Amino acid sequence: MENFQYYTPTKIIFGRGAEEQTGQLAAEQGCKKVLVHYGGGSVVRSGLLERIYRSLDAVGISYVSQGGVVPNPRLSLVYEGIRLARKEQVDFILAVGGGSVIDSAKAIGYGVANEGDVWDFYEKRRTAKACLPIGVVLTIAAAGSEMSDSSVITKEEGWLKRGYSSNYARARFAVMNPELTMTLPKYQTASGCVDIMMHTMERYFNRSENMEMTDGISEHLIRTVMKNAKILMNEPDNYQARAEVMWAGSLSHNGLTGCGTGGGDWASHQLEHELGGMFDVAHGAGLAAVWGSWARYVMDAAPERFAKFAVNVMGVKPEAEKLKTAQKGIEAMEDFYRALDMPVCIGDMGIELAEEQMRELAEKCSHFGKRTIGCIKKLDQEDMYRIYKEARGRK
Repeated sequence: MENFQYYTPTKIIFGRGAEEQTGQLAAEQGCKKVLVHYGGGSVVRSGLLERIYRSLDAVGISYVSQGGVVPNPRLSLVYEGIRLARKEQVDFILAVGGGSVIDSAKAIGYGVANEGDVWDFYEKRRTAKACLPIGVVLTIAAAGSEMSDSSVITKEEGWLKRGYSSNYARARFAVMNPELTMTLPKYQTASGCVDIMMHTMERYFNRSENMEMTDGISEHLIRTVMKNAKILMNEPDNYQARAEVMWAGSLSHNGLTGCGTGGGDWASHQLEHELGGMFDVAHGAGLAAVWGSWARYVMDAAPERFAKFAVNVMGVKPEAEKLKTAQKGIEAMEDFYRALDMPVCIGDMGIELAEEQMRELAEKCSHFGKRTIGCIKKLDQEDMYRIYKEARGRK
């Protein structure tokens, strides 16, 4: 196993009615004025936003609001939020929504607390020295941003999607009521479940000598999400299933399933980020669309690891040859994606990739030839192109 540090400072308030404690939680942070950051109409229509306002009013905390966050959150709105936060002299950001809202809030927090262009952090030109403190009221179980150190933002100029990670941006608290996720459409629920699983799968697929404990937690988490995702396709108001998925989302991306793994692979995420930047697809769906092609491209470099995944997670009967077992495990995972009406190739999302688009995706993913991705196999720009080409319409 690799040496590791595990740091998870976020206070979790979990269960029915948890959002009623938001004002008190904010007051515990000593804040005077809050930027309430959210997405679209659902938090308004459901009455959640009004309940949050009442909770802040009850403890005497003033606030300003900024909505408009969209999936694959935009840098332009981040810039607007930074200007608003500075003008209003807010000292705390409350993200009410899912991963896109939380990621956008983190970027605003970086921008307020540091001089210069916040995009520099996402382009790795500078390192953040601070972040405005952030709290979360979670409405979508998927990204795990409520407990992670990461944030992903899309720059409209060139449609570049980039991530930045820093412990400064970890949420001070996260309010998690599974009931708030019950009105999500099936597609969004399924996409979220794939995202949760992939956060652990990215860590699981590595070249380290892994801890049995970490592997066991990871395997059980993935199986738990798979089980409850199927339940939610038919019973969207099943509280227990919603709770299992919501808690798995946090545990999958707070570092727990990466302890001792050396960090994991993350190539599938990097490949999907460019799809999200170019086509604005749902993140989990994009991950499902590229994962099988990535797995087939790299599995011969770690057949034992893929075979273990096939047996322990997917329930595949082991073959004498590890690669055959690995192949069956990949096929079984793709069958699961299909059961959730998730894509298993890019064409399943209604996207017909042209040659020049595949080249552009690979160019952007490689940061214009300046980086490789992954650890199972180090993938360069040409490798990325080949995976996109394999993923575009394979059945």
